[in-house]
Amino acid sequence: MNKYKEILRVILAMSIIIVGILHFAIPDPFVKIVPPQLPDPLALVYISGVFEILGGIGLLVPNVSRAAAWGLIALFVAVFPANINMAVNRIHLDNVPDSPVFQYIRLPLQAVLIAWAYWYTKPSSDARNQASLINLDEK
Repeated sequence: MNKYKEILRVILAMSIIIVGILHFAIPDPFVKIVPPQLPDPLALVYISGVFEILGGIGLLVPNVSRAAAWGLIALFVAVFPANINMAVNRIHLDNVPDSPVFQYIRLPLQAVLIAWAYWYTKPSSDARNQASLINLDEK
């Protein structure tokens, strides 16, 4: 199981890093879905892009991966209003299916991303086993 968990960690990290980079390379689609009640959409897109890149990198660094996973969970919650705004207001984005069904089906996928990141907030079984061995040595 650990092998698959680590493969999925890399997939999540690389995916979120790529999305973060896209916030800088092509910010317009992201700006378009920021709820109008929020100030300075472009700045918010850049800020979320920075945290996506940092979260993805952090997920790959053992010493900070658990904190990075918690940060990604917070980020996924923070950007959820943009996904709601896109669905409710039927915001069209080029190269994204424009059906209301697709836009509403995307919403629960945020929960999948949260659960996926949450999986990395727990120490791996290897780390738990090492901690157990250390505790046994101290006794």
